[in-house]
Amino acid sequence: MLPSRRGHPARVPAALALLLATAATGTLAACGDTGGLESAGATPAARHPARLWPGLTPASSPAYDIGEVEHAPLEGVAVPGGDIRRADPVAAVRAEIAAHPDDYVDAKARYHETSVRMADCGADGAGDERGGCPVLRPYYRDLTGDGRPEMTLGFRLLPDRLTAVRVYTVEKDRLVRVMSYEDAVSAVELAGRTVIVRSPSEVAGYEYRLQWTWDADQGAMLLTSDEMLRTDDGGQHTKRPSASPSPPASPSPSPSVPPSAPPSASAR
Repeated sequence: MLPSRRGHPARVPAALALLLATAATGTLAACGDTGGLESAGATPAARHPARLWPGLTPASSPAYDIGEVEHAPLEGVAVPGGDIRRADPVAAVRAEIAAHPDDYVDAKARYHETSVRMADCGADGAGDERGGCPVLRPYYRDLTGDGRPEMTLGFRLLPDRLTAVRVYTVEKDRLVRVMSYEDAVSAVELAGRTVIVRSPSEVAGYEYRLQWTWDADQGAMLLTSDEMLRTDDGGQHTKRPSASPSPPASPSPSPSVPPSAPPSASAR
């Protein structure tokens, strides 16, 4: 049986179809009417995509910026011995907040509650869904292929039901952000060198699935796939916000998170 994508029947090449049809005819002739076999008919040949507007002038500039490349050092967050497992995820989120006061710190900021709830983060605060700390438990996996783990971190954007997803690596004993995304998130998965984020869709029975894959040339996780796919939950989704609660992940979690004083502001 030829392989096929789930939900899409395999297409049989014309030459193979002719061979199969000939064999089937011989079988039918030998069996007569006793075997109960019937021909399914000729298999349509595969067609090349039809190119529209071949005279269309090629674009002279890239498409609008969707933040394809994210590579930014996070100042003020220590990485003892260059071991990312020893970097404080709470300190990383505090550095993110300090770098964007208009989003978090100001009294009328959209995610002001996130900055307020950071006071609840301590040695056992991160990753405690029942606690007030918005920082989720970090997960570690080698996403760059250099044999060292990266840190995948999430934190809640309050009061909206959104989640910020970040991936950090270490360069010259500095924490560097190589992926940044905020949205309504229903799941986060790590597969090889890819981060997969699933989000609910406003279309019943569908979900968004975005994939970021490590690119060594860019030194960042690039958005390599953005799809809308059918789900098996009967479409029990809520409307997708404009810009995600806690992402589950399969890799090994971190040990308890040490407390950290707020670092200096970082550049994004």
